[in-house]
Amino acid sequence: MITFIPTPIGNPQDITIRAMRCFEKAELFLCEDTRQTKRLLQLLQERFGMVYPQADFISFNEHNGAQRLEELSETLRSKEVVYVSDAGMPVISDPGQLLVAYAQEHGLAYDVLPGASAVTTAYAASGFEEGKFLFYAFLPHKGKERALALSEAMDNGYNTVLYEAPHRLEKLLEQIAAVDGERELFLAKELSKKYQKYYRGTAKALQQKLSGETIRGEWVVVIRALKSDEGSLSFDEVHAMDIPPKIKAKLLAQMSDRSVKEWYAELVK
Repeated sequence: MITFIPTPIGNPQDITIRAMRCFEKAELFLCEDTRQTKRLLQLLQERFGMVYPQADFISFNEHNGAQRLEELSETLRSKEVVYVSDAGMPVISDPGQLLVAYAQEHGLAYDVLPGASAVTTAYAASGFEEGKFLFYAFLPHKGKERALALSEAMDNGYNTVLYEAPHRLEKLLEQIAAVDGERELFLAKELSKKYQKYYRGTAKALQQKLSGETIRGEWVVVIRALKSDEGSLSFDEVHAMDIPPKIKAKLLAQMSDRSVKEWYAELVK
């Protein structure tokens, strides 16, 4: 049996009793970072009386996941296996996806426990009343790929949740403000930790507010979608916009009876 278990995103008290019971009986832990997982288990033993498991610990990440599946094919079928991320819900934007797909393909029993998630926690804290949102995880770090992904995140018609590293947050705010300084954002810093903090405001205002601060910790960014009656553009205005062809093709397709593929072919000529 393979069990995917969420771990606290900051506050260890957010662990569940069910998670600790699964940890206690595990024979093998597959972890993004074995050291991080062992520290968590030690803390749970000391603070909450969990019995430290007599188990093996093996790294399983985006670089070695495929190799690990070959090495552990028999073990995955015969032992109580736990998979954990460094923090939060496993599998979501996480190498655990490989393991789920493997279990499905080979008929292995698996379960996913509910638990801590920075995505849903930040969105609930945002106060944005719309019940639908998209999750983009981390944007590409730089270049055209980042610009394209950010353009999609801002113009997909839904509130969008991103993760961002502290050393890139200022750049992200600068990029959003350059496109739409009045776009409303919600920022969550260090969720569930001692220095947790929330910010809500326009991209321009938040850029100015944080420009003089030392930006540290982990951040979740929620970009609010434009409402249908805000910033409506005509067909000609969209056609004249200086944006990547892929994005423009999607917008034009929504405003016409031609497909995205047709518009893209025309735009790149």
